Amino acid sequence: MTMSPFLCVLVRFSKDGYRPHFTRRLFFHKRSPYPLSQRKSCLATGGGDEGGYVNPLLDVSGLPRFEEIHAKHVVPGITAVIEEVEKGLEEIENQLGDPSHRLSWSAISDPLERLGYPLGYSWGIVNHLNGVRNNEELRQAHQKIQPAVVKVSTRLAQSIPVYNAMKRLGESVSELDGPQERILASALQDARHAGAELEGQQKAQFNDITLQLAKLSSQFNNNVLDATKAFQLDLTDPADVDGLPDSLKQLMAANAAAEDKMHVDSERGPWRVTLDGPCIDPFLKHSRNRALREQVYLAYITRASNGSTDNTGLIEDMRRLRQEKSKILGYSSFAELSLKSKMAETPEKVWELINSLKSKSRSVAEREHEELQQFASANGHSGQLKQWDIAYWAERQREHLFSFNDEDLRPYFPLPGVLEGLFNLTTFLFGVHIKPSNQDIQVWCGDVRFFDITDGNGNYLASFFLDPYSRPSEKRGGAWMDQCIGMSKLLKTKPVAYLVCNQTPPQKDKPSLMTFREVETLFHEFGHGLQHMLTTVPYAAAAGIANVEWDAVELPSQFMENWLYDDSTIQQVGRHYQHGGRVPVDMFEKVKQARKYRAGYQMLRQLHFSSLDMELHTRSDHWMDVKMKMDQDYALKTLPPLKEDRFPCSFMHIFGGGYAAGYYSYKWAEVLAADAFSAFEEAGLDNRDSISEIGRRFRDTVLSLGGGTHPTEVFKKFRGRDPLPDALLRLYGMT
Repeated sequence: MTMSPFLCVLVRFSKDGYRPHFTRRLFFHKRSPYPLSQRKSCLATGGGDEGGYVNPLLDVSGLPRFEEIHAKHVVPGITAVIEEVEKGLEEIENQLGDPSHRLSWSAISDPLERLGYPLGYSWGIVNHLNGVRNNEELRQAHQKIQPAVVKVSTRLAQSIPVYNAMKRLGESVSELDGPQERILASALQDARHAGAELEGQQKAQFNDITLQLAKLSSQFNNNVLDATKAFQLDLTDPADVDGLPDSLKQLMAANAAAEDKMHVDSERGPWRVTLDGPCIDPFLKHSRNRALREQVYLAYITRASNGSTDNTGLIEDMRRLRQEKSKILGYSSFAELSLKSKMAETPEKVWELINSLKSKSRSVAEREHEELQQFASANGHSGQLKQWDIAYWAERQREHLFSFNDEDLRPYFPLPGVLEGLFNLTTFLFGVHIKPSNQDIQVWCGDVRFFDITDGNGNYLASFFLDPYSRPSEKRGGAWMDQCIGMSKLLKTKPVAYLVCNQTPPQKDKPSLMTFREVETLFHEFGHGLQHMLTTVPYAAAAGIANVEWDAVELPSQFMENWLYDDSTIQQVGRHYQHGGRVPVDMFEKVKQARKYRAGYQMLRQLHFSSLDMELHTRSDHWMDVKMKMDQDYALKTLPPLKEDRFPCSFMHIFGGGYAAGYYSYKWAEVLAADAFSAFEEAGLDNRDSISEIGRRFRDTVLSLGGGTHPTEVFKKFRGRDPLPDALLRLYGMT
């Protein structure tokens, strides 16, 4: 649900969706070298198992005590926090309702921020662990306590004394600075969207819908995770792995050996195919067995569409409830409600973007597919290409055109070297330094690392956890940045982020050797992290990623991806894990040329998803009928859609995350990101002095101003003008 910025609700940014939750506000451990408060629990012994025992979920004085937190702590801990929130809210409401109480920014904002952070801290940890260390006990605890969290969140959002106090404060905006005015305006709109102005039966119905949607969203995600884990295809015939790269065979052999704790033998097998990204992506690109490709592809696009993990009905339930919620609030559709708080503002502006890019990309995509068909036919393929053939033959064509494939690049991108290059780039552009932390911290998995960020004078700015590797048995797919701690002048906290990826884990005596796409993903999520960690906004409700319009949040992330096509950057990032050699110049030239390979097809695919999302949240037809219409509208002439396709059943972006009527945001922000990067290109990427200067300006605007300034104004401060699509079209070769 939408919550007031005063309550500091933030969201998880990701390439594969997010889940909303409260901001966590906490202080560092006493052993930390950073500014401290006295270590304390928000409740002396509340939620403990026995007398005097402090539930680790309730220790809000430092970084989360991950190694001590278990499923048994969730229900008693969250229950204790909720009770304190309810008591505290009553006191605040009584104070704000007193006619003699002078209203000011601090009189409203400060007590609400203090009230919200214990619940945000505790519930945020539960949500985080549910995504990275999922198990049945934790899942049951989450499901049991979630309704109570939703109810108290609704109670906070609909508080009439708080809402009225905010309105009265808004009438005296001369007392507020720019970020405060923007926070207040967003808070009032969010309160209305949370049902603050509803009464009687309408409010009861609205609150019931909110509760149901939270439950269904959680169930949707669990079904996708379970369906993904459930698929296992064991191969024993060496002919079935013919053509697969050694790195994939090693991963598949490890998958097969893990369950029975057998010896891993990548040459003799057995080999297990899973639907996890590091496995299915290279399998579809390299498997010469067309029947196996078809089997794996169909399993992927039908995930969570049958049996005990079937999301078919959940989709219709969520669409219906979202539409009912929108009508109660006075909107004609959920798309209209969703866009009210985004840069685009109206569905018409979204369709204007989609249709403009569609007209430019369709003819290019048709030509690309025709060329791929001709290439495949000339190299032994019989008949028309099917969906499970595309990745395989596209990889062969790319190898033919550019003389390299992902496996050729992989040895140049060991994770330690990639991190060193990424951190060096960050220092050069933004004047900050990143080092492994010497803090004694607790982590949720042994592979997790923790880093500190300091400025040029050594002053501490922020920290982040990095959880890089895929763990299909307990960790959801995709990659994301999440907030652990937010910037708050009031609470004297500095930002801490979670950066979570699902890249190829180390194998035998080799480090994690990343594909180029995995490197792009790491840069992408780090871009989100930089906006969170380098903020200078003092108010928690607008610091970093807080209060940033959803269709602008992908600007820093997609901006960072562009640096991987810069010669100087790649020489820093790419070094061979054995001999330390840099990526060969001729190979990198091919990589840059290949960036435009099938760009029209990829853009059309993203526009297809964006259109489907908008139509699902505008039209009332059954989702399968909407999907069929969109499939036909975007189908290539010789590649008709598959009747078996149930992709929406695993579309976590819009049914398990925050992209509902907002998936277009990737393309909207891509225009901003390409235009922002073009400022560096115009100065000349070899002109390092100018690049460094522009980098500081990017930090002082895009990364610094957060949600305290409208993104249009932020962009103008950096670029000196409104954004233009020209750079994006050049990037895709569509000028």
